[in-house]
Amino acid sequence: MSEILYKEIPSLDLADFTSGDAARKAKFVETLGEAFNNIGFVAIKNHGLTDELTEKLYSIIKRFFFSPDELKLKYEVPGLNGQRGYTAKLKEHAKGRTTGDLKEFYHIGQEVTDNDPIKAEYPANVFPDEFPEMREVGLEVYRRLENAGKTMLRAIALYVGLDENYFEAKVKNGNSILRAIHYFPIENPDAIPQDAVRAAAHGDINLITLLMGASADGLQVLRRDGKWIPITALQEQIVVNVGDMLDRLTNNKLKSTIHRVVNPPREKMGTSRFSIPFFMHPRSEMDLTCLKNCIDAGHPKQYSDITAGEFLMERLAEIGLKK
Repeated sequence: MSEILYKEIPSLDLADFTSGDAARKAKFVETLGEAFNNIGFVAIKNHGLTDELTEKLYSIIKRFFFSPDELKLKYEVPGLNGQRGYTAKLKEHAKGRTTGDLKEFYHIGQEVTDNDPIKAEYPANVFPDEFPEMREVGLEVYRRLENAGKTMLRAIALYVGLDENYFEAKVKNGNSILRAIHYFPIENPDAIPQDAVRAAAHGDINLITLLMGASADGLQVLRRDGKWIPITALQEQIVVNVGDMLDRLTNNKLKSTIHRVVNPPREKMGTSRFSIPFFMHPRSEMDLTCLKNCIDAGHPKQYSDITAGEFLMERLAEIGLKK
């Protein structure tokens, strides 16, 4: 593990929060809140995702992404704004840019299994016929990361002075996305736009992001002093960061830190990098109006009122997925 992780990004045990020990729980909330108030990232263990399940999903998505483009393009569905199935290379770009990121990805979304009417809002998941195991493994990873995310949100609620279950109803059958990303090899670096990068500097749209360990280095976070620092995690950890929705809701008390995935050295541009983040979204009707207890004379209201659904649509247009 990088020395940076020890110094910059706190490593926390989710079992401390769920232990039933009030002191351990309070310490977890305090440390998590301080990290999210400063750099916006933490590393978490005991999150419920096994190494075996992680390896299974990575094996499947690697085989899918190494398939011919004509196979992958069968699962890019027009009209879904990239929210389900495959999205081809160079289609997504960071807000404020037009050059596409050097990546392709596959989205798995919420499967509503009760009678919740919100099911009508969500398109059906798209799974490749050639890789039938993606459905079972992908949805199991989705459920486990969603459960970990719900626990994290309980701790976050306590830190900002809310009822512990404040987020529960808001994220039940939420519009979360599991994204499998392939940062594809560049055989001829001179043939790509000069400013093209694997993932340009950006903040995530959602409440929180839970990131399974990536297959290679490259993730960097912009520290508050303007320095970019590398982020890595041990195999048994996931990295959790604040998204723009939570930043907005807490009136910038919890920081959605800018991050990026840099290109490897030129001699390694011909290699792949894989990453699987879980973007935890609430239901579209959630009100993102700044919380009153995060507003005072020293911290005036920073954002206009908006719902999560409106904010998402606005951002999808800004990053090139919604036309």
